[in-house]
Amino acid sequence: MDVAGYTQVIDAFAFLFGVVGAFLIIYGGIRATVKVLLREIWKKEISYNLIRREFTSKIVFGLEFFIAADVLTTLIAPSQEELILLAVVVVIRTILGYFLARETEEFSLE
Repeated sequence: MDVAGYTQVIDAFAFLFGVVGAFLIIYGGIRATVKVLLREIWKKEISYNLIRREFTSKIVFGLEFFIAADVLTTLIAPSQEELILLAVVVVIRTILGYFLARETEEFSLE
């Protein structure tokens, strides 16, 4: 397989990981919306903390897939600018993921 073939495979996996990350976040948002509606309209006994914890876990998991997609995309032709941008994006997403995961742990204590 030549370099172009490897580039296409890496692009395909980067796209796939991006789609999976987006799907996880959308799926979590839809589930959270349904549970809020069940709680508010049909008066089901569902805790807001449970809804938040489940939604936050989907967001964190989706962000991890986005990071993987960014890393794969940068592997193809890494310039100095792309590496710096990747580092900044990974740091921001990692910090966001850390604080979301920490918030999820706090909800489980309540």
